[in-house]
Amino acid sequence: MNITLKFLCAAAAAAGFADLTHAQPFPAKPVRIVVPFGPGSTIDIMGRTIAPKLSEALGQPVIVENRSGAGGAIGLESVAKSGKDGYTLVIGALGPLAVNPSLYARKPFDPVKDFAPITTLATGPMIVVVHPNVPARNIKELVAVAKARPGKLNYGSPGIGTTNHMAGELLNLAAGIKLVHVPYKGNAEALTDLMGGQLDIVFTGLPPALAQIQAGRLRAVATTGTKRLPTLPQLQTISEGGLAEASVSTWYGVLAPAGTPREIIDRLHAEITKTMKNPEIAERFSSQGAEPITTTPDEFARTIRDDVTKWAKVIKATGLKLD
Repeated sequence: MNITLKFLCAAAAAAGFADLTHAQPFPAKPVRIVVPFGPGSTIDIMGRTIAPKLSEALGQPVIVENRSGAGGAIGLESVAKSGKDGYTLVIGALGPLAVNPSLYARKPFDPVKDFAPITTLATGPMIVVVHPNVPARNIKELVAVAKARPGKLNYGSPGIGTTNHMAGELLNLAAGIKLVHVPYKGNAEALTDLMGGQLDIVFTGLPPALAQIQAGRLRAVATTGTKRLPTLPQLQTISEGGLAEASVSTWYGVLAPAGTPREIIDRLHAEITKTMKNPEIAERFSSQGAEPITTTPDEFARTIRDDVTKWAKVIKATGLKLD
């Protein structure tokens, strides 16, 4: 057999092997879930909670990779530009997918066009907590205090453009008040200053504040969700306080790059939703103040589109714009 014939045979064999590999049913290799925030974040905990069970369901390792930075944009952009084969996924959330695109001038990805939504994982409201010196025990009383002291009450958040920050701006718009925003590097720093009396109000997730509320060092005046929290059943919702338009809950969900074949999206949807029904996973999510909720890919896509529109209006009304 001459060299040319040997080369052709080898090439044909390699091509046949490649076709065979490509033809293998999904998944034929490990699946990677990108978490666009750092270790220990709510999204990170969610990813690492579902990964082992999802790995069992798919019959392949599911690897969680943290790619944090730029408010989640770095991790999301990397996935938007990755292969459209179902082997690279991302856990997104309300802030980086629906708020940031209108807030930042640079748009590294289109939240609607660049992703194929698979399913939501959970939704979680925030709570409005105040220093005990603030004379308010519910949201109506807090609004009354703010109106009596225009521009005098301040609230802290983990940073400009975070959902915590935008929840405060939404309350300003809905109630016609002027709470002054004070950005911090993280939520823990804001809560520390709240307990020290340097802040009046913080919009926060439940877990970081619960022990301080129970100890009386902080007072919860409302939840931003549409339902009362099982952990604090006496706490009214903002809607019950007459400010339904100020309601906001963060959602979390799994997405693939746009163009991923629908049969792969459907397989991932089936296995993730099955995984989310595991009682251990539901309990773990609940401990983070998140209610496990799964949706169809189309329902999740509609949620993203609706919230992009909603937050674009809020951001325009506040005049916020970041480079």
